[in-house]
Amino acid sequence: MSSMTIGPISKQAADPSERSALLFWMIFTGLSIFAVVLLWRFGLIHLMLSSDRTYISAVIAVLYVLTCGHCFLRTRAIAREGAAARRCRAVLSAAGGSKALDASGTALPRGLVRDHIESLVTKAAAQDYRPVDQTLLLRTLADRLRGSNGFGAFVSDTLMKLGLLGTIIGFIIMLAPIAGLDAADKVAMRSSMGLMSDGMAIAMYTTLAGLVGSILIRIQYYMLDAATQQVFSDAVVLTETYVTPVLERKGAGTPS
Repeated sequence: MSSMTIGPISKQAADPSERSALLFWMIFTGLSIFAVVLLWRFGLIHLMLSSDRTYISAVIAVLYVLTCGHCFLRTRAIAREGAAARRCRAVLSAAGGSKALDASGTALPRGLVRDHIESLVTKAAAQDYRPVDQTLLLRTLADRLRGSNGFGAFVSDTLMKLGLLGTIIGFIIMLAPIAGLDAADKVAMRSSMGLMSDGMAIAMYTTLAGLVGSILIRIQYYMLDAATQQVFSDAVVLTETYVTPVLERKGAGTPS
């Protein structure tokens, strides 16, 4: 999300940034899909799935797709909150914008930032418009903006551990035939070599799938967290610039 500047912002200037977080996610996902198509075209994905008899790679792929869907929903929600915060700023920074606070913020666009402003106005009125400390309210706003963003870190760690689990299972399969290996029995030797090869394939492919999936999830949720932090920063600047000064002037008895 673009950084917030002090002063009026025209609607035309705000429109491109309203969708920047979602646009970055779509670009990243498009590149990922293009890479998957190339890997499928050259048969590498089919080779991985057919070589992994534990189906851990398939489980990792399914979890990755589901998590991408969750990240899309969260990114879209944050993009909408950012757009609502900018519209709130446009209303409050306009001439006579402080009148929007007379209705406890209900005249502002819907969103978590408006809910925060409503709580701030209510708190100020309850304490006779003395200087307002919004620290606790800002913590609540931050938690509500983050929502279920922590799900990304959980899934990323889970994919990594699934890859390590596949590595352990692959090495177990690879080393199991060694105990009963008879060098004089060529048929048994070929069978053992086949099992060792299968075990190595499982270990390598599951580790690769887990690492790649974990990294891609981390990147997506890093962009989501950055967009969330930007919306929160915009909300802090908005309230400190256009809301709390108006409320404090009311307490001093001067016209707003």
